[in-house]
Amino acid sequence: MNATRLIAFALLVGVTLGITVWASRRTRSATDFFAAGRGISGPQNGLAIAGDLMSAATFLGFTGLMYLSGFDGWIMPSVTLVAFVLILLLFAERMRNAGSFTVADVLSFRLRDRPVRAATAASTVLVAVIYLVAQLVGAGVLIRALTGLDFVPAVIVTGLAMLAYVVFGGMLATTWVQIIKAVLLLVAGAALTIGVLVHTGFDLGVLFATAAAHSPSPETYLAPGGSGRTFLDTVSVALAFAIGTAALPHILIRFFTVPDARQARSSAGWATALIGVFFVMTAFIGFGARALLPAEADQAVGRSGNLAAPLLAEFLGGGVGTLGGDLFVAFVSAVAFATILAVVSGLVLSASGAVAHDLWVNVIRRGDPGAKETTVARVAAAAIGAVAIVITLVMGPNFNVAFLVGLALSVAAGANFPALLLALTWRRFTTAGAIAGITAGLVTSILCIVLGPAVWPGGAASAPYPVEYPTLLAIPVGFLACWIGTVLSRERGASRSFAELEVRSQTGIGSEPAATSH
Repeated sequence: MNATRLIAFALLVGVTLGITVWASRRTRSATDFFAAGRGISGPQNGLAIAGDLMSAATFLGFTGLMYLSGFDGWIMPSVTLVAFVLILLLFAERMRNAGSFTVADVLSFRLRDRPVRAATAASTVLVAVIYLVAQLVGAGVLIRALTGLDFVPAVIVTGLAMLAYVVFGGMLATTWVQIIKAVLLLVAGAALTIGVLVHTGFDLGVLFATAAAHSPSPETYLAPGGSGRTFLDTVSVALAFAIGTAALPHILIRFFTVPDARQARSSAGWATALIGVFFVMTAFIGFGARALLPAEADQAVGRSGNLAAPLLAEFLGGGVGTLGGDLFVAFVSAVAFATILAVVSGLVLSASGAVAHDLWVNVIRRGDPGAKETTVARVAAAAIGAVAIVITLVMGPNFNVAFLVGLALSVAAGANFPALLLALTWRRFTTAGAIAGITAGLVTSILCIVLGPAVWPGGAASAPYPVEYPTLLAIPVGFLACWIGTVLSRERGASRSFAELEVRSQTGIGSEPAATSH
């Protein structure tokens, strides 16, 4: 067990728990708990949003993909950046002006409140729990690989820290943990990038040529299609990471934390720029690891490639057993751990908001102002977190994380994205259309995953749905179901309320104000 890395983890957890104590003293109302009092500035929220996306999956997973697959590994980070362009153009300002705390607030503004909240909340909780379990499985495996700590205590420590952030500090603590994590991750990425460039003489031609020469397939390493992924697989992955990311609830609710639409637009711009810089650095790190690490490192990096960045940090710091190597890899490992803590906290917060604000207050209690919303949210956060921890421990370290991530992104793309986009842009859209779209997208995603190569015995060769991600079917089915449900519905009034929503979403007139004090 590596004591240096454990100490780095402990210091990081101590700092973030200190932030939680500070935030808990400033969290008194529902607006404080769910939206940080709407007092987060655009640049701060941009950092927090970037921190939400810059998870262990992106930092370690994307660099590992580029280490293993070369050019094809760049597909996921590049299309993920497209998601934030979509958010900037379609959702950022409109979400801030049209809603209060959750995605369901936006849909219910012009649709029948209780059924659409119930359907949207169910989808939000499902996406959050699936993604949460995937992150916790990844956390257990990663921490075990980096420190030698067993899978079970690694998952429990991660889960307990996550619950502390949400239950006591709410959105304010989660936001500042994200900001600190994003800054640390950008610093770590910059240090690794500079180290790679120094070792290759700041010559990109040398970097890429050396990486290709050291790969198992030098002829195809820098060419598209070299990883063996089919065209349909590539398109399905691109849609999942572009459309699915743009509709993830824990990303969208961050636009409720800023004072106004101008700051929402600013935060989306900052997030896009920071994520773009970060993904460029992941390319240098991934290709740099392939170029600089010795051939025997392939076994240590593993089939997933997740340890390419830590091993590169150890190499750049001086190598195995050196003080510099130990300190550098401890820093990178601690930052990777911080990414997991921050992302799972955001997921739990989005799920607890759906349960407390949408289901409890607006469906069960029919908008009762005395429904103790914040208390219910804290209880829901603890319950959801505990369930996710138990599921993770039952599944164990060998469960297919790619299956979980694919399902979460596909549900968000097929169920959430069509309904949210049409609610904001289509005058005729009705409650029946929203419920039909959410349900159809959800069911299609699950069926395609179950019938797909990740789950079906025999893999892609015998799978009824042989494509990697369900998005090729789930997204068009979601839109089609929204249209059919709307056309067949006899609901009246949704088109009239659309005009009010459009004015509010475009101008901010009538939107939730920022809190003046805590």
